[in-house]
Amino acid sequence: MEDCFRIKQGLCFLLFLCVTDVLCVSIHYSVPEEKKTGSLVANVLKDLQLGVKELSARRAQLVSETSRQYFRLDTHTGNLLISEKIDREALCGQTEPCLLVSQIVLQNPLTIHTIEIKIEDVNDNAPKFSKNDFQFGIPENVPPNTRFPLESAQDEDLGENSIQNYTLSPNEHFQLGVESNTDGSKYVTLILEKALDREKEPHLGLTLTAVDGGVPQRTGTIQIIVNVLDNNDNFPEFTQSEYKAILKENCPRDTLVSRVEARDLDFGSNAQITYSFHRMPKKIHNLFNLNEMTGEITVLGEIDYEKETNYEMTIQATDGGGLSGHCKVLVEIEDVNDNAPEVSVISINSPLPEDSTLETLVVLFSVKDQDSGENGQILCSVDMNLPFVLKFTTNHFYQLVIQSSLDREKVQDYNVTITAMDRGSPRLTSTRIIHVQISDVNDNPPVFEKSFF
Repeated sequence: MEDCFRIKQGLCFLLFLCVTDVLCVSIHYSVPEEKKTGSLVANVLKDLQLGVKELSARRAQLVSETSRQYFRLDTHTGNLLISEKIDREALCGQTEPCLLVSQIVLQNPLTIHTIEIKIEDVNDNAPKFSKNDFQFGIPENVPPNTRFPLESAQDEDLGENSIQNYTLSPNEHFQLGVESNTDGSKYVTLILEKALDREKEPHLGLTLTAVDGGVPQRTGTIQIIVNVLDNNDNFPEFTQSEYKAILKENCPRDTLVSRVEARDLDFGSNAQITYSFHRMPKKIHNLFNLNEMTGEITVLGEIDYEKETNYEMTIQATDGGGLSGHCKVLVEIEDVNDNAPEVSVISINSPLPEDSTLETLVVLFSVKDQDSGENGQILCSVDMNLPFVLKFTTNHFYQLVIQSSLDREKVQDYNVTITAMDRGSPRLTSTRIIHVQISDVNDNPPVFEKSFF
């Protein structure tokens, strides 16, 4: 599907039939982020194979799966327009592809068209470091080719628009090593080329520049201050190179996540270790707290499985002489059933003529649940003693249709309670009451009180 998304908007669409009686059409478009309100995404008439008058005649509606309406459908022209400026980074973060899904619902006959719009990244963010300068110490007896990890920059953009390279200001002691993580992100190390001499040069000032590949190209810088130290010949070493933890979402603040421990064979101040996050984005600092003395990692912010399912942290242990060691902490977030199903009514056919035929559509509605797995699986039901029956359509849409004949002279209206229940533990439910009125038709002849006067 990713290859399909690369084709220009409006040219890529896929039609498929659902397992029910309703025809479902899946259409794919793409649009760059930050486009102005009112900008055209595409004209849907050709892809839907409809005439312009059919949109109004069939009461076309654009139904978004999100609470915010980023697009609107002009039923007079068939144009799909941007109704709210879109920030891809705020909407999807680093998730790719970034998709906004809506449905175009047409009636008479009922047809549901799934519209998937890929939000394309533009180079609107420059690389950023978490601070303006970075200081660390290096003993003067460290041999050449020793590597020292540096803080990486963060760029909210993706692909070519993200960080592509780093450069280091000219100097005689260090060169820069740039390598890639498994996820494609880059990290940098400072490589010692020429031995240091504290008596000649106790401090070195360098500039590290992060460069992205967008157009226009954007950069971010950080000042690196190297303090040359007297001999400290043992680096701190963690008892584990990788720590793993499992954490339930919505856990309270100060919940213990993990405890890291490093040891140093030196004595005195050179063996005193402090812990800190290393090269971590702002979101880690907002969600977790690291005790610099004990190495305990605790919850600081709100952990939400629907936003992030796992976290990876790099912890640095620094001794009193400026040497440091590193380890990773992997935190897996477990989902809890904290979101009740939501019922959204699309249309109601009321008042309903009492001579309506069986299978006539009464209510069209959709359901959704933000949880995952069984916590997000939904069962819908209505009262059994009604002349209506519930039918699942597709894409979480349901129809309430007539299953037995109506008689206004017996029952003039109905209160239909729609119940949506998920499969989580404990199960969460929500209800929606729909009032349906029955309208009269002339189906009874006049009758005299007596047959003979």
